[in-house]
This record gives sequence, structure tokens and C-alpha cells, in this order.
Amino acid sequence: MPRRQLGRYLRELRESARMSVRLVAEQLEWSTPRIWRIETGQIAMRSLDVRNMCELYGAPEETTKALMGLAKETKAKGWWHAYGDVIPEGFNLYVGLEEAAVSHASYESELVPGLLQTEGYARDIIHTHYPHLSDEGVEGRVQLRMDRQALLTRVTAPLDLRVALSETTLRRPVGGPKVMAHQLAHLVYMSELPNVALRVVPFAAGAHIGVLSGPFVILRFPLKTDGSETEPPVVYVDGYTGGLYLDKPQEIEQYDGAFRGIWEAALDEQASRRLIAEVAGSYEQG
Repeated sequence: MPRRQLGRYLRELRESARMSVRLVAEQLEWSTPRIWRIETGQIAMRSLDVRNMCELYGAPEETTKALMGLAKETKAKGWWHAYGDVIPEGFNLYVGLEEAAVSHASYESELVPGLLQTEGYARDIIHTHYPHLSDEGVEGRVQLRMDRQALLTRVTAPLDLRVALSETTLRRPVGGPKVMAHQLAHLVYMSELPNVALRVVPFAAGAHIGVLSGPFVILRFPLKTDGSETEPPVVYVDGYTGGLYLDKPQEIEQYDGAFRGIWEAALDEQASRRLIAEVAGSYEQG
């Protein structure tokens, strides 16, 4: 979170100075990808580098000192850094945002989301995505996914989770009937937690907005004492070659609207649990 905050402040300073990323990179003799990684909160910063950027942007000394102090916090590491190379490239940013979030709203059209996956289901997905990964590498990623789920059951401020699943996710036999039966039973169990709301969009819903939007996650962060946000919300869109992070107000508004439309097209929580249990039973019988 400190990296994201620092990156946003530096981007605002650059834009106020009316300087392009390319021009900044040339002036500081850095690469343009490095500037982009700084502004999107993907790398830690040295205080000296922050001072150089602030001087280039003409920032006041008070602002410069504050951002230099924030730079020191960007070097702090979260629990997930212990997994090292197990975390896919670029995904550590998402894990950090997820850890800092207070609410998570998402739509999944093909697969059960990571926060609700069982070990067997996760293992099959990871092996399919990374067929050349060693067994040790696969197990490391499975364990990382399981450890992320502690957000839902922690004693203090568990994550508020709302998930809309396409019926396709229930019908796709990932890992085989036994794995799917266990996975769907787990969904029913997790959906009964007070901080988890789960709905299924049935095939009968037809062409709802999620068909056009595709899968996405909306993360929101703690509020200040005056009710304002400590951090702007962020939309995460996962892709085969990497993730996309969106935080412009109009982007957030559009995805908020999409989620509302999907949520309304879905079965209510009770009917969703019945459908999930029914499909789980078909896997057990098969």
C-alpha cells in the first residue's frame, strides 16, 4: 500500500508539472518502464530517488520530505514475500492490495476465485496454467493461495467478500468429479460466513452484462475517520499474460455498474446455495 500511495503522489506531481513519462525517464536517465512501475506501486523506492523526482517536478520541500519518508515504508515486506519466486511475476502487487482491502467484489465466468478454492481445485488449475512447473513449484503456489484465504476468517476485520459466479464455474469439472464435489461443498460452507455473499448467475439469465465485461475484481480500502477513502478503489482484471489495474473514477464507476447488473441478474444467496448443492450432488453420484 505505501508503494501504491507513493506512486500515485509522484504521478500527480508529474502530471501537474506537465511532463511525460518519456521526458522524466530521459531527465533522470531511467527507463520508461521503471517510471511506470514506480507510478503503479510495483517497486520500492530509495529516498534519494524520490528527492530527485520531486526536484524535477518542482515539488515544495515539505512535500518532498513527506514523500521521502513514505519511500522508507515501501521497503517493508508482507508475509507473501516469503514465497519468493512462487508468486507469478507482477502478482505480488495484487496480493498486497488484497491484503490491505476491506472489501472485495468480483465476477468470475469460468473458474472459482482463488479465495474460495480448495487445494485440489487450485492444484489442477495451477498445473494446467504452468504445465512445466515442478511439483514443488505447484505445491508452493497452492499453499500461497490457501494462505491468502486467511483474510476471510481472521478474527479482526475479516474481508467483506461478494462473489458472483457464472453457472459455468459449477458445471466445469476441474480436477474430476471428486475434486468438484469437494469444491462445491466448500462453496456452500464458505457462503454461510457472515462476511461472505455468494450468488450464481444461471444460464437462464441470458446475455447479462458480465458476458461483455468478463471476469474482474473490485477492491476497496479502509475509510478515514471523516468517512473519506484512504485509497481510491482499484479494479483488477486478470489476463493470461498478466493483470490490468484500473483506478480512474470513470473506470471504477463503470465496473461498479457492471457488478450491480450482474448481482441483480444472479439468483439470491439461498437459491444459489441450493443450486450449488444440487450440482455437487450430481458430481458425487457420477
